[in-house]
Amino acid sequence: MTMSAGWYLRRLSRMGPREIGGRAGDTLRRRRWRTARPLVPNVTGARFTAVLPAGTVASVSPDAAKRLVAEADRLMAGHVEYFGVVRDDLADPDWWYDPKTGRRAPWGYAFGVPYRDEDVVGDVKQIWELSRHQYLTVLAAAYAVTGDERYAERVAGHLRSWWAANAPLHGVHWTSGIELGIRLLSWVWVRRLLDGWPGAAGLFEDNPVALNQIWHHQRWLAAFPSRGSSANNHAVAEAAGQFAASCAFGWFPTSARLRDDALRSLERHLRGNTFLSGLNRELATEYHGLVLELGLAALAEADLAGVAVPPSVRLVLLRMTDALAAVVDDRLRPPRQGDADDGHGLVVDGAGTDRWASLLATGEAVFGRLPWWPDVTAADVRTPLLAALVRPYEAERAARVTRPASRPGHFADAGLTVLRGPDGIWCRCDGGPHGFLSIAAHAHADALSVEVRHDGVDVLADPGTYCYHGQPLWRRYFRSTLGHNTLELDGADQSVSGGPFLWTRHARGRVLAADTSGGPDGGTSRWCAEHDGYPRSVHRRQVELTATSRELKVVDEVRGRGGAVRLAFHLGPAIAAELTGNRAELTWTRDGEERSAALDLPGQLRWHAHRGETDPPLGWYSPGFGRKEPATTLVGTGFADGAQGFTTVLRFRG
Repeated sequence: MTMSAGWYLRRLSRMGPREIGGRAGDTLRRRRWRTARPLVPNVTGARFTAVLPAGTVASVSPDAAKRLVAEADRLMAGHVEYFGVVRDDLADPDWWYDPKTGRRAPWGYAFGVPYRDEDVVGDVKQIWELSRHQYLTVLAAAYAVTGDERYAERVAGHLRSWWAANAPLHGVHWTSGIELGIRLLSWVWVRRLLDGWPGAAGLFEDNPVALNQIWHHQRWLAAFPSRGSSANNHAVAEAAGQFAASCAFGWFPTSARLRDDALRSLERHLRGNTFLSGLNRELATEYHGLVLELGLAALAEADLAGVAVPPSVRLVLLRMTDALAAVVDDRLRPPRQGDADDGHGLVVDGAGTDRWASLLATGEAVFGRLPWWPDVTAADVRTPLLAALVRPYEAERAARVTRPASRPGHFADAGLTVLRGPDGIWCRCDGGPHGFLSIAAHAHADALSVEVRHDGVDVLADPGTYCYHGQPLWRRYFRSTLGHNTLELDGADQSVSGGPFLWTRHARGRVLAADTSGGPDGGTSRWCAEHDGYPRSVHRRQVELTATSRELKVVDEVRGRGGAVRLAFHLGPAIAAELTGNRAELTWTRDGEERSAALDLPGQLRWHAHRGETDPPLGWYSPGFGRKEPATTLVGTGFADGAQGFTTVLRFRG
């Protein structure tokens, strides 16, 4: 996907003067660096001291260790899957090869590589993912747990191969700061987990090639931070990786300065990326997880190195953890809101480890659980490793922090509300801002959408993300208003897209009422919100969840000039639907038990079921980045004139 001149003009229009000036400086610097030959510091006598405390690895549970070793053995056999693409070449990978398209990224000066152009480079996320080296942290963790040197030797061979193939400032792996930041964090943990291996020092601190790579990564991150309208999760990843490396690999004359600069940046961007309620401002749940993982990993480096962090860093991470505990359903699944690309900050666990349970377990170990938190019983590898490094939240400081006395259901600043009913009925309502910063890069046109689950099963589902680059038709669909459980007017999205990561006009949501006091034990919870995304019209939606009748009622109104309506309800992939007129009978199975519900749809609209359609796309669910599967979508078409509302009732049966 190449960017047109129009896209650059639209992108420029979303920048302020300071950002424009900074980017102009970046452009000049990139031109100078093409021919510059920087003097790499001569490092002698470097030692790695950022090791795990004695006994830490022994505290990893047998189940978590078993999953880790099984994953490491799959990697050793050459098998891995990224974004729905299985590859069997991991024993000796080609670092520039995209197995999805069969293309190989071109060599050349990094800032001249057209990484957004799939026809030239291939799917850049497929190429980048392997070079985040998070599979190497898994192999290194397997060495730490088992002492089997095969894992360490494979890690060493792949690092030496990558360093040889990716000279500083050459190729696709030197084009994006988030990739460099996450890669540095991986290298820190690889060195830490290999500490008992005799070859560890020769691989890192006694290796001029490794020192050269680390120094150039840090020089790049210091020179080209994500700026202004792009200072989202990328900025956090850049700062966290830079900070971790300057703490653990503090062997260079500039290490102390880079560490202090990175810590200031990390503190600023953690605050900037997070609402006071603790939810991530991108309103894309997977990025909440990514930022929380990065923040906890950076905090671990600070505490291990004895670097004082501003109190706001711990406070933001505490609030993020409490917010995550508040919004998950009974199976510990958070909302499927906004973009999701399966990005992780630190990976040391095997397949089958629950990401969200792991984060909550780490939060419990670091900050302490609250009485209303959901129970976390599954064990993971990462929690004991991080908990061994992070200083416990001091009792006197914790006493000065107000944490929620009961489980929050409404996050006013984020416009996110969770209504809960009996038997795991969970409903997420969206009445918040469109997204973060002027481009809202990871937002979807999903104002007033709802997401409904029963015991963790998607009933009314958020379809997900599926892709970023290279497939513009699918990118548009999964971000569209029609691609969510909300109302589309006159065939237009509520917000105006200017490109795959750019919105030029943002719908503004406003929550009018939110009463979550009904709860699963009885009573009725209510929510009402509206947005102004349609010219001369206002879409207002009311939702009521009544615990005693296990009934969810949704009422939509279009106030103003009205127009042609499409009202969509996307069913989860496990849901079978029989549509007769304006009633859909829904059935599914959970843990071997048959479940059912009736969905009564507005009779003023004509209803049709769609599944797995491609021209145009409709009726799809993306369980993860790069993967999609058919699912039923019910679409009602008609006209809104403001005279009456459209009422939808979902009744769960016993």
